Amino acid sequence: MLGACAVVVVITLLRHRTAAEDEDPSETPDVIEYMTMWIGVVYAIVLGLAIAGVWEARSAAQDYVQAEAQALHEISERVRVYPPDVRDRVRGDVDSYVGYVVRTEWRRMADDGEVTERGAELLQRLRADVTDYRPANDFEAQAYQPLLDQLAAADQARNARADSTGATMPPVVWWGLLTGGLITIGMVFALQIRRTGRELILAGLFSATIAFMLFLIWDLDAPYSRGIAVTTEPFLTMFPGVGG
Repeated sequence: MLGACAVVVVITLLRHRTAAEDEDPSETPDVIEYMTMWIGVVYAIVLGLAIAGVWEARSAAQDYVQAEAQALHEISERVRVYPPDVRDRVRGDVDSYVGYVVRTEWRRMADDGEVTERGAELLQRLRADVTDYRPANDFEAQAYQPLLDQLAAADQARNARADSTGATMPPVVWWGLLTGGLITIGMVFALQIRRTGRELILAGLFSATIAFMLFLIWDLDAPYSRGIAVTTEPFLTMFPGVGG
């Protein structure tokens, strides 16, 4: 933002020094003012749509994590009706998977934008332990299908989390945003702004706002890394013992 302000101010001062002595800034054609307003409005709409898109993607990524943690927590709680050895084995699988996701896989998602094969193997082991058990009575049989449903929900949430690790905005959209920002700021100079304090401040704030919007889009574009990222809080809330 400070860099954008500095560039606008420097270009304005240089242009003022190199301008002809008989140049009259008040003689800017009306069509240029109309084009500047039209370009600014269109670019503001594009920026708004881009911010809404990346924010929606980040919110969806947070929902995937919450759904996965909730499904695993339900499995850990519902398996209490099973025999102690089966119950402890399933809960151990859940804790192993969650611990791996929190301590190892999350860094891989932030650094490389992808999940790991090890995480899929741990979830598959949990699936095998749940599905391979044969209920011994009606009470256990009533808990069997809900466990399978929660296991399917956890698997679906993991797949959705894996699909949302990459960037949201395609490269062509970034080219459009950057080019549009340069054109929008460049049209300010077409209005022949003068070296008055008020105009320099307004031009600087205008360019800084565009720079902030672009930075915000870039920051939200990767849901699991950078500044405003999705965290492992849902897992740590449901399984407080795996954070160490």
